[in-house]
Amino acid sequence: MAERGAGEVLLRARGVSRNFGGLKAVEDVSVEVRLGTVHAVIGTNGAGKSTLINLLCGELAPSEGAVELLGVDVSRWSQPRRACAGLGRSYQRNTIYAPFTVFENCRLSAQAARQRPWDWLTRADSCAESNAAAEQALARTGLSAQAHLLAGALSHGQKRQLEIAMCLATRPRVLVLDEPLAGMGAEESARMLELLEDLKDGHAILLVEHDMDAVFRVSDEITVMVNGRVIASGAPQAIRANPEVQTAYLGEEGAH
Repeated sequence: MAERGAGEVLLRARGVSRNFGGLKAVEDVSVEVRLGTVHAVIGTNGAGKSTLINLLCGELAPSEGAVELLGVDVSRWSQPRRACAGLGRSYQRNTIYAPFTVFENCRLSAQAARQRPWDWLTRADSCAESNAAAEQALARTGLSAQAHLLAGALSHGQKRQLEIAMCLATRPRVLVLDEPLAGMGAEESARMLELLEDLKDGHAILLVEHDMDAVFRVSDEITVMVNGRVIASGAPQAIRANPEVQTAYLGEEGAH
């Protein structure tokens, strides 16, 4: 794989729209996610954030527009194909395998990205490459000491860390993280934000998150969506000062 420089666009949406019958869930949205940065997408419930993520990750095909991953048009690629090409995703709800150990969860993810159907006589746990990828992912996320534990026994924050470790085990270049701080206390949130800062090195990160303090602390760029459309995109300070954003979202958030 060719080396890519800091600031290079690794994930891009070009004028994507998605219609469900007469409803435009996402309309003419363009987003660029660059290597070495966190790009947050914010908006109230129903703004179109989840639909946009599904378009970027391949769970939905765009009605219009295009999605590019590492400079390649992947608009019609399936989710597994995009994952194998370098896109990792975490979900709002935990998607770990609770009865398996933390290490086994990561190893399974690594194996999914390096399938060897012809090698059916070799034990899955003896694949050196998958084992190494799992170990590296756990080390990167601070879970090496928990590798032997059952995943279901982890704290809520550790489970969210494990989901990111499972993404990292596939060795992605782009991470799409859907509310990774959901349900966390202050201490767990602080650890997750430190992890996100660390993961900017070597990755482009798209973050969807409702915690505005966290968003403005960790993001390099923020896109604001309302009713399926982008109303503003730019640096955090510019977004915070944008009157339309304050009216549509930040003012509402501050009222609660």
